[in-house]
Amino acid sequence: MPLSRMISHSMSGDMSLVIERWLSSLMRQNYSSHTLSAYQASVCRFGGFLGHHGLNWQACSTKDLERYVVTRLEQDGVQTTSIKRDISAIKCLYQFAIKEQEKADDKTKIHNPTIGYRLKSAPRPLPVVLDVDLMKQLLEQASPDDPKQADLWVRDKAMFELMYSSGLRLAELASLDMADVDLSAKLVRVLGKGKKMRIVPIGAKAVQAINAYLPYRTMWQAKKVANKTTKPGNTITALFISEQYGKRLGKRAIQLRLSLCATRAGIAQNLHPHLLRHSFASHLLSSGGDLRAVQELLGHSNLSTTQIYTHVDFGSLTKVYDKAHPRAFASKS
Repeated sequence: MPLSRMISHSMSGDMSLVIERWLSSLMRQNYSSHTLSAYQASVCRFGGFLGHHGLNWQACSTKDLERYVVTRLEQDGVQTTSIKRDISAIKCLYQFAIKEQEKADDKTKIHNPTIGYRLKSAPRPLPVVLDVDLMKQLLEQASPDDPKQADLWVRDKAMFELMYSSGLRLAELASLDMADVDLSAKLVRVLGKGKKMRIVPIGAKAVQAINAYLPYRTMWQAKKVANKTTKPGNTITALFISEQYGKRLGKRAIQLRLSLCATRAGIAQNLHPHLLRHSFASHLLSSGGDLRAVQELLGHSNLSTTQIYTHVDFGSLTKVYDKAHPRAFASKS
């Protein structure tokens, strides 16, 4: 969203100019459009608050930030996760402004209100995961009787097998091209957050499902060329395409297909694509997978993000202990 549409009338003009330069800097650093939009909303909201209360953004104190947080929590009714994002954006903005000032040898003092501020928050909730039996119920469901739905299930199964096999995010799956997948080597090249590239293994069942889907992909593309909805030579590079239009399948369409397939499989739980990624990580770790290896597979920058998946039931913990600890059992006398 253009900055001009986000700026509150009460925000100071010099702050809006700094925000514009800061966002341009983040864009050059390959921040995702989602993050840019969220950060922009956060700092513009904060700037509006400061302007409304007649506060100078350059001299904003930690107490002023606390007042803003209280307003967001009590009047706006937002969760602490939203406040954390606001504070992260505000901190990043002020760090940029201070560095920019230092480079220009500007003597104007800017105070970063986030320094020393600590937000009390609830413990991070554990991710919901599907157990192995439910994953099997989803992926090994019978093919539908309706011929069209049966064809679509071949594609859908390939998508969901790949997501679960390789721990892909929804956006990563939707953006895959044919060239990103090497079925003979059982590898997929993934463009993750921050445009970071990683190579991830593909399981045998996912390879089998993709191989089964590829003839349908070819048929759907050929049908669109024959119907003149796609020009000859305009090759679609996307791996997963729409049967109806022969074009790249969007994220929303993938979400809807997963929901439909879960219902058809008799799964009452609300399934969303990220749940397959959660399950991938949790199942690997509960089976003895190395935490740092799983971090690399998921494309996490910080190990702490991966550690949230290490929750396992007490029975699993005791089995690991009994198997691994040298003094888990008393010696036989």
